[in-house]
Amino acid sequence: MEAIGVWMTCPMSTYLQEEIQKRFTLFKSWQILTTRFDFLSHHSNSIRALVGNGAYGADSDLIESLPNLEIIASHSVGLDQIDLTKCKEKGIRVTYAPDVLTDEVADLAILLALATLRRICQGDRFVRSGLWKKGDFNLTTTKFSGKSFGIFGLGRIGSAIAKRAEAFGCRISYNSRSEKPHSKYKYYPNVIDLASNSQILIVACALTKETHHIINRDVIDALGPKGVVINIGRGAHIDEPELVSALVEGRLGGAGLDVFEHEPEVPKQLLGLDNVVLSPHVGTCTEETRKAMADLVIANLEAHFQKKPLLTPVL
Repeated sequence: MEAIGVWMTCPMSTYLQEEIQKRFTLFKSWQILTTRFDFLSHHSNSIRALVGNGAYGADSDLIESLPNLEIIASHSVGLDQIDLTKCKEKGIRVTYAPDVLTDEVADLAILLALATLRRICQGDRFVRSGLWKKGDFNLTTTKFSGKSFGIFGLGRIGSAIAKRAEAFGCRISYNSRSEKPHSKYKYYPNVIDLASNSQILIVACALTKETHHIINRDVIDALGPKGVVINIGRGAHIDEPELVSALVEGRLGGAGLDVFEHEPEVPKQLLGLDNVVLSPHVGTCTEETRKAMADLVIANLEAHFQKKPLLTPVL
């Protein structure tokens, strides 16, 4: 399989790059010395696979520039950066990396909720700055245990978050594309009703045209001045200007954010707010999980070119 070219859309783990290079010819997009157009005009015929992630996938132009592309293996669970319609039209297989990252993302969602409600980051700064010697840290407003916990998107990750929240005695409700027939949790038919009945709202769904800016002013106002929103999905799920204004004006109690709409740019107003916990999109960033994700990418590539069933097919 060494003659098979694989286009990697951005730098990923050294482990993944090395494992691909053991089996295929790897083309690293960030190391080409000419324009992408000039490079692909000379090498596109040998490139039969593409590896992308949640930030850098494959749009229509890139897909069209690779006439022999057979498979896109995403090093992510998110598919919003891949033109799935174009892939389906051209018969290109697509795989992704579910399950291996579920627990880690769910862990982070709970961590963000705890840190936001209990002001863990502010307390850390309080100790480090020496302020503790001058007086006690102010009381936090509320505890985490027992809260009404709304999950927008009860898929693999949403379900794992719900399981963790149950251990804290939280009352779980959810909204998804459809009601889950075997779920024991209360279902709300729209996200505004979900927010109205939640003290903590977790965003854990896929980013689509329908869910873009789904967390808007109406949803934020339904959550209210004591409510907290946690986003481990995609930054574009939330209308960021509306989120910022709600936090500044006190119409929303707090936010824990691992993702942002224009990463790595973060709205400056958020940086000075003590009721916000900011995380640099690290939902899957442990060596253990990234290795498992990389192994799944490799396994899918090998399966495809050995004409075996794909492990985690999307198309």
